[in-house]
Amino acid sequence: MGKARKALLLSLVMLGSLFAGCSGPGQEAKTAGSPATAVFEQGKPLNAAFSDSRLAGMKGVAENGQMRLFINEETGEIAVLHTESNQLWFSNPPERDQDTLAAGVNKGLLSSQLQLDFYNSFGQINSINTFTDSIAYKQISSETIPDGVRVSYQFGTVQASAEDLPAMLSKERYEELTGKMDKTGKRAVAIAYKEETEKSAYVRNDSALQGLQLERALKAFEAIGYTEEDLQKDAAEFNLEEAGQEPRIFQAAIEYTLDGDSLIARVPVERIYYPAEYPVNSVSLLSFFGAAGQEEKGSILVPDGSGALIHFNNGKTRYSAYQQTVYGTDQTMDTADVVSREEAVRLPVFGILKEQKAFLGIIEEGAPVATINADVAGRLNSYNYAYPSFYVVNKGSVTLDANGQQRSLPRFQENPMKSDFQVRYVFLSGENATYQGMAQYYQQYLLGKDGLPQPAAEAEDLPFYLQLDGSITKKKHVIGIPYNALEPLTTFGQAQMILDKVQAQGIHNIKLKYTGWFNGGMNHGIPDRIHVDGAVGGKKGLKEFAQYTGRQGISLFPDMSILTALSDDGFSVTKDAARTLRDIPATLYPVNPVINRRDRNRTPAYVVAPRLVGGVVEQMLEGFGKLNTGGISLRDLADRLNSDYRKHEQMDRTESQEISVKALAGIAGKGLEVMASGGNDYALPYVTDLTEAPLSSSGFKIEDESIPFYPMVVHGHISYTGKPYNLSTYTNPKQYILKCLEYGSGVFFEWIAEPNYKVKDTEYTDLYAVNYELWMNEAAEIYGEVNSVLRNVQGQSIASHEKLGEGVFKTVYGNGVYVIVNYNGTQVTAEGKVIEAESYTTGGGHT
Repeated sequence: MGKARKALLLSLVMLGSLFAGCSGPGQEAKTAGSPATAVFEQGKPLNAAFSDSRLAGMKGVAENGQMRLFINEETGEIAVLHTESNQLWFSNPPERDQDTLAAGVNKGLLSSQLQLDFYNSFGQINSINTFTDSIAYKQISSETIPDGVRVSYQFGTVQASAEDLPAMLSKERYEELTGKMDKTGKRAVAIAYKEETEKSAYVRNDSALQGLQLERALKAFEAIGYTEEDLQKDAAEFNLEEAGQEPRIFQAAIEYTLDGDSLIARVPVERIYYPAEYPVNSVSLLSFFGAAGQEEKGSILVPDGSGALIHFNNGKTRYSAYQQTVYGTDQTMDTADVVSREEAVRLPVFGILKEQKAFLGIIEEGAPVATINADVAGRLNSYNYAYPSFYVVNKGSVTLDANGQQRSLPRFQENPMKSDFQVRYVFLSGENATYQGMAQYYQQYLLGKDGLPQPAAEAEDLPFYLQLDGSITKKKHVIGIPYNALEPLTTFGQAQMILDKVQAQGIHNIKLKYTGWFNGGMNHGIPDRIHVDGAVGGKKGLKEFAQYTGRQGISLFPDMSILTALSDDGFSVTKDAARTLRDIPATLYPVNPVINRRDRNRTPAYVVAPRLVGGVVEQMLEGFGKLNTGGISLRDLADRLNSDYRKHEQMDRTESQEISVKALAGIAGKGLEVMASGGNDYALPYVTDLTEAPLSSSGFKIEDESIPFYPMVVHGHISYTGKPYNLSTYTNPKQYILKCLEYGSGVFFEWIAEPNYKVKDTEYTDLYAVNYELWMNEAAEIYGEVNSVLRNVQGQSIASHEKLGEGVFKTVYGNGVYVIVNYNGTQVTAEGKVIEAESYTTGGGHT
């Protein structure tokens, strides 16, 4: 490498303004907070307040009546002692040096506390971690803070890196340079570069340039006299910035504090610094905290849908590791035509369950941009582990077309996420070290933060949830000219007729969600104004229907979407739709259920820009309040979180969550009962009922069993149900009944008054079996059986849940009532009771 290059790299003292938050060619580094120098400063050694003979090399730095915190200043490792149980928990596996499976970067990660994934100039992901890129160079510093300690890291050194190699070479230039190399050099460069035939060029393969491979590639170029001037010339050929123009130095910190029975680990976003050319995509925090070795027994708790367990050492390394984003996908980022059918993560939690000890991780800050990760021993290392990662900067791509050639360029969000990343680690022992104990702890945690309503008043009967679909759009023709018209499926008059029949069947405590009633049918325009569709009976019809439901004791919840809308006179796609990173409106095409793909020939909806949501809700409430329905159903406000990447008006998911919470509080503040779909945790304080709540996991192959973690958290505080039975995957009502009993769920159906053929040749073919006459009798039978048991536990928490055998589960409610269900096709004996095939038994309490 040239002398000028080396001089630049060694001039770290001149980098005081490197992290000033600017962007662009040759400018300064990005930071989420105030400017800071990139020069690493070693702090003074910490004073040990206490010690523990089991923790050689560690200093006690903080304690309270329940916890003690220790740190190793040289390695960044921490340990916490739960004083009541005398149990220790470690940030990194103490015996990791004996791991014979982990190698290379995976070996280093076992000793790391943070991993940063960042983009290079081509939008490719590269990774650095605190052990390999910071601790190994003694670039770690510790200082005491109230109730804990802050550990700061600097990543990167003045040593030569992949950036000292040309980012891209033309085919001719590549052949010219390699022609001067010996066989060893050619082999090294063949690994270091990937050929892109479309560009007739070779692109640097940064992911392969680690350790020895990087060293060999650097030597190959140095051996042929490759200079700094050559580097600049090769960069100029592709209009690239000069590679390696600034040292690739990053900074980050973790703050550890004790709070009662918990350890809090916090990554302040204002202490994340990175060069503008290398934006940080994500931060992974404490990947191996509490990790379990191959000799240990236990499970990993993951928040997939209702919850799931991954048993330690289950041998499922041929399947993908577990990874799910909290609160589901961001609809401005999800542009895939193939639709995922996985359950969403509704609760930002994860945990490790060992014998007689467990920890529950609760993401307190940064949940909207978090991903939960978990894996078992045998794939990359010898440990079973779970941890969160957090997005800092997202990436999209823009395709440029010039002279018949297309080129894809990365486009990054303008600013980092505006949230710190904070996880609370709660430690459980003895009989509380179970997923039941975790659920009960989390329920009490939410109650203490007003994150759950107080226990619901006990009702005489279990809710029967019924969705009636009002009108849909259907293409019709007049003298051969097509136009869209509203097709009524259930008018207000027909809805009253159906409800009379339902009540005559002995179904009580009806909670009615009524969709397709305003602003153009089921998929409607933006609800900043309320115009009741004449096709279902108009405003007068709705008022009369609301009076009818009030007299009958039926809860009425007219349904609406807030976060998505069709294009209409009140919604400008250009001005009002959220933007993707490609700077185009976020468009949602309906899904064709037959092929599970989005159908781009159908009418799309659009993601409403989050900045508009508050105003839309205020205007909606002005008109909605005059209808006197007593309740409202929210299709997406508790189900989705979206960003907006509109230039200079960017809004990330953490900001979007704040807007949704404020909107939910405003709706609940009007005295309305609120029914919502989905049920993300931030919405729970404001809802009375949930539909399509998670009652199963996604069934990922790495998982071993589904558990009712979500129901155990909310039962007794919020009434809930899953998907409508008649549109679910259930083909056997007995299995559905057992699930309701085990998970404490209400019964749910979706119906229309008109025959099923009315949805043919429309965009609503997923409503394939919804005519009420086909389901009325079965609904009455299912409800009657489920209600006979669960009416006794309304307003009660789920006290415990356990697996008694394969397909046999026991649920105990707060008043002592228990249900044992047998999903098997054969008779079983459990706890001394004979349970017939696909049946159940009850006892305890007042049954």
